[in-house]
Amino acid sequence: MANDEMMTQIATKGGFIAALDQSGGSTPGALRLYGIPDTAYSGEAEMFELMHEMRVRIMTAPAFTGDKVIAAILFEQTMDGVVWDTPVPTFLWEDRGVIPFLKMDKGLQPEADGVSLMKPIGGLDALLERAVTLGVFGTKMRSVVNLPNEAGIAAIVAQQFEIAAQIAGHGLMPIIEPEVSIKSPDKAGAEAILRAELTKALDALSGAPVMLKLTIPDVTDFYAPLIAHPKVARVVALSGGYSQAEACKRLSANHGMIASFSRALTEGLTVSMTDPDFDAAIAASIHAIYEASTVKV
Repeated sequence: MANDEMMTQIATKGGFIAALDQSGGSTPGALRLYGIPDTAYSGEAEMFELMHEMRVRIMTAPAFTGDKVIAAILFEQTMDGVVWDTPVPTFLWEDRGVIPFLKMDKGLQPEADGVSLMKPIGGLDALLERAVTLGVFGTKMRSVVNLPNEAGIAAIVAQQFEIAAQIAGHGLMPIIEPEVSIKSPDKAGAEAILRAELTKALDALSGAPVMLKLTIPDVTDFYAPLIAHPKVARVVALSGGYSQAEACKRLSANHGMIASFSRALTEGLTVSMTDPDFDAAIAASIHAIYEASTVKV
């Protein structure tokens, strides 16, 4: 079964996860970095069409295969889109050997108790059913920790695990992402509280394993106990605003963590590049991030 193959790949294969899941709030910035100004489109539909063209260019690059990219996280409209007349999740798995995941959260609530919880996710069961039908393997959902506030971090972890149970009920693998902001005035303090709360939630977890997507910690190998936890299939790292070079340097010191980078993956790519130049640039990024994920110092 494809699901068994995907489970083995996501849990054990060397490589990293490409985060191609910029949503409404982050898309204009991603397009600007790609060389497309806000004046180049009018309205959300045109904006997402341009973003889809960029993602297709990445997904069809020769280096974008399961040899180094073991999975990709998709925005909902990307999941529903096509590549070369093939549904994106089908193309990724059958043509590229890349496991498709879906970003399914709807953004963040205003900050309270030093954190931003996820907004309510309306129609979640219907979305998850559609994802299963399209061949998606798992999901990702993001909240943000700004301060080392015990009540706030406990609330984030509780919300993440509650929704993860709903996701797992559809046979999907949840990626739990409580991002600690790299701008936090006490990042290490927030990470200490987060590790403790995640450990408690994992110890109490009775169902299938989950994945964790975490900011690269200030203390090297700080998340080693989570990586070793029997209820954790994989721990992946977000780039969090670090440059590609800085994110890779930090990641390469943390054993057992692999990348799930977004901005750091697409760094330096522009719409004006020729296809050979674009393919060479994305290949170089893929190689650098793969090395940081698999070769540890």
